[in-house]
Formats: sequence, structure tokens, C-alpha cells
Amino acid sequence: MNVATNIVLTLIFACISIVHLYWAFGGNWGKKETIPTTKTGTPLFNPGFLDCFVVAMGFICFIFLINFGHLDFIPHKVNRVIVIVIALIFLIRAIGDFKYVGFFKKIKESMFARMDSKYYSPLCFVIFMLLMLKLGNM
Repeated sequence: MNVATNIVLTLIFACISIVHLYWAFGGNWGKKETIPTTKTGTPLFNPGFLDCFVVAMGFICFIFLINFGHLDFIPHKVNRVIVIVIALIFLIRAIGDFKYVGFFKKIKESMFARMDSKYYSPLCFVIFMLLMLKLGNM
């Protein structure tokens, strides 16, 4: 089960990382649908190169952590704490800010809101559950 969990998490994190690298280096495909907007359609933020690049590198670090965290270079307890923190970040993202993102958002009419309800928040919850499953096998 742990191997399957690692494979699924690795694939998810790799895909997310690749998309963020694509955006960091100037790609635009899908970018508009992934940024929360106000009711009037104004983006809440405009991520640039550094923002996208840091997120991509973060996901690459997650890949190494879930696949190689059991090795001696990270103490077991530290690895568990890091995985718990990452899992909680994804749970919080799935729940949301109660306005623009997450399962309990109030603004539901924008393109982002529809994509968030259909894909992004459920994916965050699935990642949370997979990380919890991984913790049970650590």
C-alpha cells in the first residue's frame, strides 16, 4: 500500500510541479482558471516567475520527501512532522478561506470557483488523505 501511495503522490506532485514550471517560464495555458477572482472578475493576485518557480520546487521537494524521507538524512520523527504539516496544509486548502477558495467558499460563480469545486479542492482533500495513509505506514 505504501508503494502505491508513493506512486500516486509522486505523479500528482510531478504534474503540479510541471504545470507551475510551465507557468514560471511564460506559459499561459490554464493559468487563468487557477487564479481566484472577485465577483467582478478581477484576479486576487498575479503570480510571476518566482512565485510559480518556488511552488514547483516545493512540490519537487515533497516528491523527494515522500520517496526518500525514510533514509537516514532526515530523522524519522522530523519526517513524520513534515508530512503532517504538508497534509494539514492541503486539508486547510481544501476547506478554504470561506470566501474565494475551498469547499466552503461563498463566491461560486467565477471560472476559478467552478474549477475549484470540481477539481482543486477535491484534489487537495485526496492529497491530504493519501498523506494520512502514508503516515499510517511510516
